[in-house]
Amino acid sequence: MSDEYWIISVPGKSTPRQSYDEVCKVTGRDQLSQNYIFNIPDLKVGTLDSLVALSDDLARIDIYIEGVTKKLTQFFFHDVLDNDRNRLAENLVVGLNGVDPMRYVTDFQWDHAKYPTKQSLRNLSEIISKGATHIESELKLRSQAYNNVKQNLESLEKKQTGSLLTRNLNDVLKKEHFVLGSEYLKTLLVCVPKSLISDWYAKYESLCNMIVPRTTELITQDQDYALFTATLFQKTEDTFKHKCRENKFTVRDFLFDEKALANEREKIRELETERQKIYANLVRWLKINFGEIFTASMHIKALRVFVESVLRFGLPVNFIAIVIQPTRKSTKRLRDALDQLFGYLDQSDRSKQEEPMDIPGVFSSQQEYYPYVYFKLDLDYIDMNKK
Repeated sequence: MSDEYWIISVPGKSTPRQSYDEVCKVTGRDQLSQNYIFNIPDLKVGTLDSLVALSDDLARIDIYIEGVTKKLTQFFFHDVLDNDRNRLAENLVVGLNGVDPMRYVTDFQWDHAKYPTKQSLRNLSEIISKGATHIESELKLRSQAYNNVKQNLESLEKKQTGSLLTRNLNDVLKKEHFVLGSEYLKTLLVCVPKSLISDWYAKYESLCNMIVPRTTELITQDQDYALFTATLFQKTEDTFKHKCRENKFTVRDFLFDEKALANEREKIRELETERQKIYANLVRWLKINFGEIFTASMHIKALRVFVESVLRFGLPVNFIAIVIQPTRKSTKRLRDALDQLFGYLDQSDRSKQEEPMDIPGVFSSQQEYYPYVYFKLDLDYIDMNKK
């Protein structure tokens, strides 16, 4: 089967089920698709003018909710789960029973408790829209809080692990590496390219006057640099730094501070604890609210199908909505079969219709016109769990 889903609706005959059976019969001959009844309850119709106005509003709400759903899923996938596709699949579920979203689509049931059908179509759309807006606002706050902690932690950790030219040195230095408390002497730290280590040993005592002989010590080294100490009289510090630059040695500005070292380590521990706490709560919230926003999305689609069906087929309300999953490489044949079955509904001369009509769909602002109500479901934000 393909990952593509369609929702169509067609007029009911003596019973709505009869039209569904006809679709199944036509598509079943060559196994063109799998079909599922898309259960839409009896909703309040209202006036024709209200339906026309609502049709445009529902299209906008649908696109908005799709955006929130994708935003939530992308954040979940990239920022929280670090692109772990398996964990994403585990967490993208709908409802208390943790139903797979695709199963939710093919076994859709209206949530009467959350969206009472006694409400007008306008009120139902507003309830759904407000719920999505709340989720988006909460997502923004939670994602900012999490990313702030994550970035602060990464910044501190980067300082501990970067190049010797830039990294924090507290964790590799000890008090005995320095002359401390002297009125005249000062110990400096010098980063020397590894290719120039022999030059350093040969030159450092003669870079300027008043360098204490044989005081250099190799502290540590990384892939590119070695870190040395050099002790000298404080009044020659500027001259020493200038001479180091001329020889491609880099003096690090550093003040040894045991309290600063302890405070920094404690800060990292605190941030990691905070990140873990936020992370656990965030995963739970994202899992629950993916289900909420996905549910809202499907109910908006149900409203759209209902409104478009009434506008297209008229009153009294008598139509059947069907979720169709085309088999791979059968889309054109499936479309031809449906056109042949429902071509009688088309009141226009499609042979003269060169340009597709602008009929907003579920996730597209432009879709082709068909004699039946048609929306395409784009579930790409779910399919990220597939390789």
